[in-house]
Amino acid sequence: MQNLLLSYYGDDLTGSTDVMEALELGGVSTVLFMRQPDAAQLAQFSHCRAVGLAGTSRSETPQWMDTHLKDAFGWLKTLNAAICHYKICSTFDSSPMIGNIGRAIEIGRAVFAQDCVPLLVGAPQLKRYTAFGHLFAAYRDRYYRIDRHPVMSRHPTTPMDEADLLIHLSRQTELASGLLDLATLQSASRSQAFDHLVRNSAAIVLVDVDSRETQALAGKEIWHRRKPSGSFVAGSSGIEYALLAEWAEAATVDAEPRFSPPGAADRIAVVSGSCSPTTERQIRHALTDGFDGINVDPVELISETSEQAIARAATAARGSLQAGRSVILYTALGPTADRGTEIDRQEGARHKLGRGLGTLLRQLTEQQELKRVIIAGGDTSSHALGQMGVDALTVRMPLPASPGSPLCVAHSRVNAIDGLEVALKGGQVGTDRYFSAIRDGRGG
Repeated sequence: MQNLLLSYYGDDLTGSTDVMEALELGGVSTVLFMRQPDAAQLAQFSHCRAVGLAGTSRSETPQWMDTHLKDAFGWLKTLNAAICHYKICSTFDSSPMIGNIGRAIEIGRAVFAQDCVPLLVGAPQLKRYTAFGHLFAAYRDRYYRIDRHPVMSRHPTTPMDEADLLIHLSRQTELASGLLDLATLQSASRSQAFDHLVRNSAAIVLVDVDSRETQALAGKEIWHRRKPSGSFVAGSSGIEYALLAEWAEAATVDAEPRFSPPGAADRIAVVSGSCSPTTERQIRHALTDGFDGINVDPVELISETSEQAIARAATAARGSLQAGRSVILYTALGPTADRGTEIDRQEGARHKLGRGLGTLLRQLTEQQELKRVIIAGGDTSSHALGQMGVDALTVRMPLPASPGSPLCVAHSRVNAIDGLEVALKGGQVGTDRYFSAIRDGRGG
């Protein structure tokens, strides 16, 4: 592939589609692969100017990263893109043992033989902001410091108890870090200040972003620092939004994105492994708007009787689908129904839970000849889609009301899956009518 602007590794699947949506809206044609493609698969998308690789590192250990991320970054480096991005969630939720962002940066820095890695987390488009190193995020039209956020401060796996991102990061890596703060970023000396941090051994430099204006300045700084052999950066999809501002100003990208509405689907199937209150509201809304709900016991789904649990859920769902109704199969209805303590008694259980939901969704898709489906839950999506036989995704329709969760088209060697429209939604993403909006083919 020639003249690639960007390659990226997404630490989960919904984060990966978030990046793809941002790029497509900016006029950059993008393909997201589920695993490293062969030459023939890559050639199918030779027109693309950005290539992504969907991963699961957000829910993995540092030991897993040592093997898998080194291999993934090595492959991405061979694509010779101007920028290689390790994509993390804009809520920065991570810990030393799960989703360790510091360890991922260490690996990328070594693969790219790079002294300093820029880090950008703020993304105003997603209502995420960094100011003097501290992260803030919106929840239901109010803004919270991330350690006081009603959801992320209580995340079941990686609760955020520290808003100062460099302090949080220092628990995950011994690499020295520095901050290009808002005041310095907006001054005439921002490049010199960045250089000063590097000269003083900062191996990671966090760049503040609290607005579209500072985002554009951050994009300019990152783009101008790229190396001829390609540069490694880390951060949220704020990286793409920042670079798109620079590419538009420099006329590097001039294509106008065009997306035609997909129209309504007669019925869809949704699987959800999310405990988020946002997803709870979406499920409850859908149940008043033509969806049937089926509660799937998550503990049984990871037990020795998981096949029977899947079979029972599939039978119940088929009844709804054959009657022409859409269906939601969920393992929790909000945080009060979270059974994470029971689930985590078994090593690798959360991965198995996602795979079980994916197996269930594939059965329903093939047997009922579904044309559109949804997977809800960031960690769930990565493992569930892995069971669907999908090789790659492209964007079918962005959802302006729910940025970061586009409707995609699946590319697969499995006939029943090839061309399937699939939406992948993180727990905190989307308006209350998200599921209905996807069914009806409208932005939600």
